[in-house]
Amino acid sequence: MNIIQYIYQIYSNSSGIEINSKKVKEGSIFIALKGKNFDGNQFAYEAISNGALLSIVDNKKYVSCKKIIYVKNTLYFLHRLAVYHRYRLSNIPIIAITGSNGKTTTKELTRAVLSKKYKKVHYTKNNFNNYIGVPLTILSMSVDTQISVIEIGASHEKEIEEMCYIINPDYGYITNFGKAHLEGFKNVKGIIRSKLELYDFLKKKNKLVFINGDDPIQLSNSLGMNRYIFSKKKKGSDINIEYLWKKNSLKSSLSIQNKEIVSPLIGSYNLSNIASAITIGRYFNISIKKMKKAIEEYIPNNYRSQILIRKNIKIIIDCYNANPTSMIKALTFFNEIQGTKIVILGDMLELGLFSNNEHEKIISFIEKSNISIAFLIGDIFFKTKKTSCKIRKFINKKNFVECMNRYSIQKTDYILIKGSRKIALESLIYLI
Repeated sequence: MNIIQYIYQIYSNSSGIEINSKKVKEGSIFIALKGKNFDGNQFAYEAISNGALLSIVDNKKYVSCKKIIYVKNTLYFLHRLAVYHRYRLSNIPIIAITGSNGKTTTKELTRAVLSKKYKKVHYTKNNFNNYIGVPLTILSMSVDTQISVIEIGASHEKEIEEMCYIINPDYGYITNFGKAHLEGFKNVKGIIRSKLELYDFLKKKNKLVFINGDDPIQLSNSLGMNRYIFSKKKKGSDINIEYLWKKNSLKSSLSIQNKEIVSPLIGSYNLSNIASAITIGRYFNISIKKMKKAIEEYIPNNYRSQILIRKNIKIIIDCYNANPTSMIKALTFFNEIQGTKIVILGDMLELGLFSNNEHEKIISFIEKSNISIAFLIGDIFFKTKKTSCKIRKFINKKNFVECMNRYSIQKTDYILIKGSRKIALESLIYLI
């Protein structure tokens, strides 16, 4: 019996895996991971004291008792343990979802739809979609799971390929190919290659991919694969969906088989996310009536496409994350709404050499728009050269807050708040 099999036997009777010693549950297994500013090995004994059955470390000097076990690399061990668990539960179908924008919303909508048929739907929680979160998500999958929806994020090439090896998905969907994490991918071609790693894996395994037939990149790169296609215009698609646009509506609506579905999600950019969840639901034989109920009941949270009304101002909160593609899509939608409008935008991070140019493009869009005032927050926006009478730049949130009382927003109809996660613009909501 090797170390993976030995630990897996203990894990099978444990309360789960934990990587934070302070959150250790009684009967769990602590895996000591290392980061730029921390070394989990230092907390191995603390985890045991807090009730962990075992602590797994990759530094021998912290092996201070029989319950602390040494391995060469704890992250690699975490991956191998997840692979072994998935192998043991290979009968459970998994849908993998990746893409530059909308993957969390799509995952949540898909989960909601599938829950109308399956009592035990496993899915990615929080933002556990990276090289640490994905194996932890797999290891949280119980034996009575009926179906799973797992989100894959990526900041560089070959990351999705590696996560697919851990997940071993039976189905896959790519939301889109946008300008996200350009610093790691170098260019848009790198982004496309990265996302298509999901297709490469599914094709080798002869598995099925869900395709947005209105996306030429998805269509051309899935030729020869088992695929299930939805589209608003392509003939011969498995599912035909009509996107409905109601002027000034802050809800998204579409129609399938002459039945209208109205989602609380704002923005035309969310229509394909809703459509993909419906398509997956139809593939798994869920009735349109049940899917309509699931979609219309789903309320966005975590600062993704949320709407808050304060002082008669409708505030659109979409500040969980931002990249050039999602920012332009949000601004385009916002520009189509009639009324007095203000935007509060934060820096878009992880763009590398493209950063300045992409921020300048955002300012150019605002200049030509019917948006009244744009408050731009962050060091990158602050250093841009473009400016206009409707642009106000602030080097940080503190500086913006100090200057807020100079500007009157009381006669404003709408405010859009959007920026990268690290900027945390949601802290400004209650100052309005």
